Amino acid sequence: MKLPKELYNGVIILIGISLYFMLMEILGLADLYYLRLFNVLFVFYGTNRTLRMNYKQGKNLFASNAFSALTTSLLGVFLSVLALIAYSYFQGGDAYLQSLSKTFLFGGGPSIMTYSISLLFEGIVSAVIISFMLLLYWDNLLKND
Repeated sequence: MKLPKELYNGVIILIGISLYFMLMEILGLADLYYLRLFNVLFVFYGTNRTLRMNYKQGKNLFASNAFSALTTSLLGVFLSVLALIAYSYFQGGDAYLQSLSKTFLFGGGPSIMTYSISLLFEGIVSAVIISFMLLLYWDNLLKND
C-alpha cells in the first residue's frame, strides 16, 4: 500500500525535526532557544517536496495544492508535537520539561500539556505561513514559465 504524499512528507518533517533536536541535545545545545527556530527549515522542505510532486504530476489547481501543502505541514507539526509529548514523558515528565522551559516562553513551571499546546499553536501558524509562501512561490514560478 502506497502512502499519500502528504503523510509521507509529513513523516519526513517529523523525522527531520526529531533528529535535529536529538542532535542539539547530544551536543549540549538544547538550551539555546535561537537554534530551535531552525526547525522551520524541515517544514519548508517537506511542504515544498509535496508541492513539487503535485506540479510534476500536472496538478496545477491552487486550491488543491493549498489543501495538499497545508495537510503536509500540519501533519508534520501535529506528529512532532505528539513525539515531543511522548519523549518528554519518557525523559521524566515535568522535570525534563523544566530544563526546556527555562529558556523558552514560559515563566514558572508549565505542564507538558501547556507547553505542547503552545508549541502546537505556534506550529499551526508557522505551517499556514510556510504553506502559503510556498504556494505563492510555485504559482509565480509556473506563471513565469
